Amino acid sequence: MSMPKKNKLVFSEAFAELEAITEWFEKGETDLDDGLKKFERGLELAKACKSKLSEVENKIKELKAKFEE
Repeated sequence: MSMPKKNKLVFSEAFAELEAITEWFEKGETDLDDGLKKFERGLELAKACKSKLSEVENKIKELKAKFEE
């Protein structure tokens, strides 16, 4: 599954996929090839979610500044 473009990121879907990957690791799965792929995908998802959260935070700051004038 490829990472959606940043402006197309559906945060809830990316977060849910990240949670599923975390659960897979917590179960103690030991397939190294799958583990590496899931780890890489998890890093991509975490980066995309962090970026989206940063965008939202900046937008909130802009809106607050606009209405505090």
